[in-house]
Amino acid sequence: MIRGWFLKFIQKSYGSIHTNLPSQSLTVRQTFLCFVCSFGKNELLLSYRCRNNMKTGTIMEENVKRIPYGVSNFVEVVEQNQYYVDKTMYLPLLEQQPNSLFFIRPRRFGKSIFLSMLRAYYDIAQKEKFRKRFEGLWIGGQPTPLQGKYQILYLDFSRVGGIGALDRNFDDYCSGALNNFALIYEPYYYPGFEKDMKEQSGSTNKLNFLDWQAHNTGAALYLIIDEYDNFTNVVLNEQGNEVYHALTHASGFYREVFKKFKGMFERIFMTGVSPVTLDDLTSGFNIGWNISTDYQFNMMLGFSETDVRTMFQYYKDAGQLQADADIEAMIREMKPWYNNYCFAEESLKRDPKMFNCDMVLYYLRNYITLGKSPKEMIDPNTRTDYNKMKKLIQLDKLDGNRKGVLRKITEEGQIITNLITTFPAKEIAKPEIFPSLLFYYGMLTITATRGSRLVLSIPNYNVRKQYYEFMLEEYQDKRHINLNNLMDLFDEMAYEGHWRETLEFIAHAYKENSSVRSAMEGERNIQGFFTAYLSVNAYYLMAPEMELNHGYCDLFLMPDLMRYEVKHSYILELKYLPVKDTEEKARTQWQEAVEQIKEYAAAPRVRQLVQNTKLHCIIMQFRGWELERMEEV
Repeated sequence: MIRGWFLKFIQKSYGSIHTNLPSQSLTVRQTFLCFVCSFGKNELLLSYRCRNNMKTGTIMEENVKRIPYGVSNFVEVVEQNQYYVDKTMYLPLLEQQPNSLFFIRPRRFGKSIFLSMLRAYYDIAQKEKFRKRFEGLWIGGQPTPLQGKYQILYLDFSRVGGIGALDRNFDDYCSGALNNFALIYEPYYYPGFEKDMKEQSGSTNKLNFLDWQAHNTGAALYLIIDEYDNFTNVVLNEQGNEVYHALTHASGFYREVFKKFKGMFERIFMTGVSPVTLDDLTSGFNIGWNISTDYQFNMMLGFSETDVRTMFQYYKDAGQLQADADIEAMIREMKPWYNNYCFAEESLKRDPKMFNCDMVLYYLRNYITLGKSPKEMIDPNTRTDYNKMKKLIQLDKLDGNRKGVLRKITEEGQIITNLITTFPAKEIAKPEIFPSLLFYYGMLTITATRGSRLVLSIPNYNVRKQYYEFMLEEYQDKRHINLNNLMDLFDEMAYEGHWRETLEFIAHAYKENSSVRSAMEGERNIQGFFTAYLSVNAYYLMAPEMELNHGYCDLFLMPDLMRYEVKHSYILELKYLPVKDTEEKARTQWQEAVEQIKEYAAAPRVRQLVQNTKLHCIIMQFRGWELERMEEV
């Protein structure tokens, strides 16, 4: 009797402990398992398998690789038994390119860990650790002749403060990096090399000193710069274009140091998030070959679907995912949120679309910990990235033209344009340049071609949410609406089918937003307003202008059934009438809307997406900014 009570107590306690343990706490879990099993192996092991979702006969081992979420140090990943998605097969290809390379990718695409891998591979001071670190990776079995050949100067400009004495902050950081270089590589020079480096005054003198000493000894130098543009982007955001221009032009200290880099390093590899600073720095001299849109490197960063499937299968086989976990279903859930990136026109038909790797790791970590996908599909830690991006996009305040570009992209989901590969900061404000900037930030991606131009589209729901937030903030700044009240209405809309109150609430907000009336007359602008406020809800994936039965519905509120047991789904058709239009025109327009929405509802794709929810087809007819008629048909 006591034994039975104790077993139930242990089972209940373990369930609580398991729920709150981090996924990496393997030792604690194993200790607990051994303790439990000593009381009744068969009975409790079954309970453990159920709780921990393990395959029968599988016991978690301490050597299961940890998820490297938020880790950007390659050595830390491989030496501390963390999962690494192999990108080493690109090293021989990179060596075939010009010696100075420049590579742009959006935030959280694995730039830092890739550079860290380059450093570990080429660093002469780490040459003897090659086998330990690269065994099992692609390059481990076929190293190039350049492996372990270089002395590496590694700079991360995200560590340079952008406020205060700019030149001093930058000089202090570079000086510290050069002092550390001398500490590491003194054995390759002479006794006292580190001391002599420290005695040099300022980073310019230190670079000159290194240049002379490397030349005298025949040392091969490799410069790796992470986030080359972070420092200047901070300056651009915080202190404006004049200060930024002074840094990057004429005799500005930032420009001068890059000129020196070009002459003294055998190889250079730089990464950043935009080509803006590079263009300003390189006017008059060439510092690097831009491989950002070269199809050969389209898949060098980020995860392919194969990468994701292999990783998830590994954790399932290791017992960290449920034995019945449906990996294909997990991938299907992630794709609309994290996938669909393409960075080269030639890759449209060559390569699979790429996932944002940090988002995948965020999802996996949550799934292992909770046994289900995260409640919030967008990683809250990316909020900082969003704020940085917003500052850059809204630099010097968005003018009317750029606002128009943003609104067009938000409402239509795409824009047809030429991709500009290089442009200075002063041209960011040009509406023809703006879509290219959004592309480099990962807010647009290549989805098709049209003649000589590219179709750049919003890649996924994660990014789409950011666009909606841009619009929502603009509307909220004009006239604030209590979003908590709106969320209450969404609850009723999703679970009870009470849609009228929600739509009337938004329609009233549209009417009351008098400060934007002049800019918002027309069907397209009504759609933008509704899209922004409907996007606040968590129950539906917003799909404006979705193609259904050879037409494009205004708004399809697609239920997120993988996350919520939503009972109702919606198609909205929004119609606009100028104030002076006749009643006959209103009746004709309404009848056309009825026919359109019935066609949309009959599309096979709709039935597939709404599944067992009740579909509501609602027409809203506005005259000016007044809601004149709203009915379900």
